[in-house]
Amino acid sequence: MSLSSRDTVADGPVIRLDAVQKSFSLPNGEVFDAVRSVSLDIAQGDVFGLIGTSGAGKSTLLRLINLLERPDAGRVLVGGRDLTQLSRSELRDMRQNIGMVFQQFNLLQNASVFDNVAFALKIHGKHSRNEIDARVRECLALVGLAEKIDTYPAQLSGGQKQRVAIARALAPRPQVLLCDEPTSALDTETTRALLQTLRDINEKIGVTIVIVTHELSVVELLCRQVAIMEHGRVVERFAVDSASDAPRLSALGRELDALVRRRERDEREAQEAQDAGAARAAEVNYV
Repeated sequence: MSLSSRDTVADGPVIRLDAVQKSFSLPNGEVFDAVRSVSLDIAQGDVFGLIGTSGAGKSTLLRLINLLERPDAGRVLVGGRDLTQLSRSELRDMRQNIGMVFQQFNLLQNASVFDNVAFALKIHGKHSRNEIDARVRECLALVGLAEKIDTYPAQLSGGQKQRVAIARALAPRPQVLLCDEPTSALDTETTRALLQTLRDINEKIGVTIVIVTHELSVVELLCRQVAIMEHGRVVERFAVDSASDAPRLSALGRELDALVRRRERDEREAQEAQDAGAARAAEVNYV
């Protein structure tokens, strides 16, 4: 069995988001616009970072790519197919082409490492037992966990759990691997090792990686392209290349600092307004 990801389309980006929008209704009756008319192309084999502060819309945008969140408007194309036009069964099959790695691993606690990785292959019933066994071993070797095949999640470190989650996502040979804050629960040393694993996977099998993060180190160590999100919009996009890493990353750091300061200012002003409103209400009650 080959480790390579699925055959890809010859022309055009592997992922194309065309004016996608997503809003959520809040308990107070207001509407929160999480993603606001975002258009984005991501090339086959790229390592693409979505970066921004908490609430910027980056995780929602990531979940639109495999329709874990269905857009209110716009188109989502992966491998040349518009996911928004697929039937339920077609979308289920297409999701085999889009692996997903979550922040909190989402492993089956009562299943061995082998069964966790095999789960994505067994669920569709299209593979023989020998095929599943071979593929699981290939994927665990790819993430450096071949010796943990009979281990259970409770016996693994956080970094090892995330490697198992990556192996599981790679088992169906996806064209795209989506990673939602995969290092946020890990320490610095483990984060570096995991990012190196993702880089090796990208180089060895050519899978396109889209990673959501708020950590500048992830961009420095892994990404080739970066989009900065703010208030549901992509406000900047640039390439991270060897000739201009330092100034571009410095600019990105300044942008993130500005986003953090702006968010803190907005939260402070909102709290001050709330306190002022409460004070006025108290005055009315006592006048």
